[in-house]
Amino acid sequence: MQDTTILKYIKEILKSMPIDWLNLTTHRLDIYDEKLAKTEFLDQFEVLFQQQNSNVTALNELPTAYDYIRLGHPLSCVLEWSIGKLNSTKSENVISFSSKTMPVLAILRKNLLENKNTQIIYSGELPTFFDVEVLKKVYGYQFELKHIKSNTEITPFEGSSIFISQQDKIGVFDPSLPVDFFVNMHTNLGSILLINGAGNEHYIKDIQHVRRRESIAMTPANACIALQAIIASTPLEIQPLNTVIKESVLNSITNITGVETTPLVGSSGLSIQYAIMMGLIDDALEKHPGKSIKIIVPPNCYGGTNDQARRVAAATKNVEIVDLPVDGADDMVKSVDIVLDKIANEDGVPYIIAEIPTNPRVEVPELLALKAVLNKVRNTASGETAIDPVFILDQTFCPNVLFLGTGQILETIRAISYASGSKFPSGGKCTAGYCVGNEKAETLMEKIATHLKLCDNEGTILQMQILAEQLPSMNQRITAAYENTREFVNFIHEALPTAKINFVSTALAAAGFTPSVFSLDLPTKGTTEVEKEAHKRVLNYKLINLMIQEIPDESKFCVSYGQIKGCYWTIPATSTQGTTKEGDKDYIVRASLSPNLDLNLHKKVFLKFMKNL
Repeated sequence: MQDTTILKYIKEILKSMPIDWLNLTTHRLDIYDEKLAKTEFLDQFEVLFQQQNSNVTALNELPTAYDYIRLGHPLSCVLEWSIGKLNSTKSENVISFSSKTMPVLAILRKNLLENKNTQIIYSGELPTFFDVEVLKKVYGYQFELKHIKSNTEITPFEGSSIFISQQDKIGVFDPSLPVDFFVNMHTNLGSILLINGAGNEHYIKDIQHVRRRESIAMTPANACIALQAIIASTPLEIQPLNTVIKESVLNSITNITGVETTPLVGSSGLSIQYAIMMGLIDDALEKHPGKSIKIIVPPNCYGGTNDQARRVAAATKNVEIVDLPVDGADDMVKSVDIVLDKIANEDGVPYIIAEIPTNPRVEVPELLALKAVLNKVRNTASGETAIDPVFILDQTFCPNVLFLGTGQILETIRAISYASGSKFPSGGKCTAGYCVGNEKAETLMEKIATHLKLCDNEGTILQMQILAEQLPSMNQRITAAYENTREFVNFIHEALPTAKINFVSTALAAAGFTPSVFSLDLPTKGTTEVEKEAHKRVLNYKLINLMIQEIPDESKFCVSYGQIKGCYWTIPATSTQGTTKEGDKDYIVRASLSPNLDLNLHKKVFLKFMKNL
């Protein structure tokens, strides 16, 4: 009877759910309490279930589910809740992934750090991309494989046991088996992990963190398909990716970047970044065995980049993080020169991750000077030629700028560029990201492709369809969004000249750097620095809240940008820099404008804000 009630309610939910649940990368970020982000949505959803309330208005008023599709969204949460209910287990013990292998890797990572044994049990065949040798050599994961023909062959194990099965039906588990983790893999859909037993619940937080930083949750479209399959109690049927669509996406990326090597498309920008890092580590282990691998990262850069890099270093031998100060009083070129000299002296393997323009200060280094520093031949302490760096460029702010192609600034060094697809490439319609490498990095791209496949973090079928639709118009949208942003920046500069605005100069814009993001350091009051900082932080929220209240259809409290329409506001210190060290955070306003918004209304509301300063 309970199962019937659950299935009936899910059916009603799918009929009346808000369209944003399916079509946006974020939902109701105006109702978002980070401390409650992993519980608040389902707590309130459970109340609606008890009331059998599936009204679209009630569903639309539910708070944000987690922080992004990477960690979870309404439909993946409903899917996990449904499977938990139907299996008489807590919903938090069920975690969906867009990837089929990342839940296994998440458990292996946790056990590596805890020095705990792992046994992987499987029936049938393991996925062809599940490369045991690479997982042990590059990731350092240790585990035993056990192939079974019958579940009766599963016996208790001293450590963690993971049971992998490839299934047509969704959410079918047997918790009575002596297994700690069940991973059901579903072709072209992803996977669903069930954590079995209270003794394993301490894994939940770490597994979710892997999904947040190195992968994504099952996408809204695929979670919807999975829920429909549960209701119908039928096997899944999903058509493979159309090769014409994939070719269209790759051709668009090639045209945009001016790079002839084959691009790679991942399920998110961080999925691509993770493949880049593991691919480069793989290359270093092969070509420079025993040498220290240095991942050089700005300490105040986007929190996901910073956090992921440090997580990789924590779990991988011979990998160390080196800070690269780049913003404000710190010059990227000088910092790169100093850091590379030091690493050369130590005979290390240098991998630099940097954003151009920087985030959130929107600064562009002197590019010819950067080129000279990156091309500089350095020597080790013993006088030998040092290993040349690989420059990994996050150009999400300006994906239209040519960096890597023939005659471009990064042509002569090993360079890789990547961009988050949830921004300009898809217009906010999906999270997919992509990367390209120049000719000097072609062999590195082969390694990166290996790890993207191993992690099963490639772009999904629908993501590729969305990119095929949106990429051809991306550069035009970037231009239009920049023009709106420039006009708004000029307006604020004239209306409030005491505010400090971080945005590209007109000279940089003429050179092709046309972001639609700027940061605003508001003028403040107080007799001490502490009072001034506290007052400024209050003003930040006053401005953002006023914009959202006065223009609810366009202004959003959101970390993203590059969307098709509207204006997005955030405070980097409390959003994109969430995992950054406190001293490196920026408590300023960051705004992003789209090609389509009522700019005059935004100016009018800003003037209203000024009256209360």
